[in-house]
Amino acid sequence: MSTYTLTAFEKTGEKLIDESFEAASETEAKTIGTKKLEELSYLEKTHRCVSSSGKLVLFHR
Repeated sequence: MSTYTLTAFEKTGEKLIDESFEAASETEAKTIGTKKLEELSYLEKTHRCVSSSGKLVLFHR
């Protein structure tokens, strides 16, 4: 399992969420991140999900 960090921002730069979670793969991390963003209605906000090694697995601007 690897650790991933999901972050979402307002256009003003205010951080809406900054949460870490574990996933078995990048695909699973993308699914978990997308689901969390949908639950919080942040899917259309600027967001990113990165692995602990810094690899970007999900991004929306």
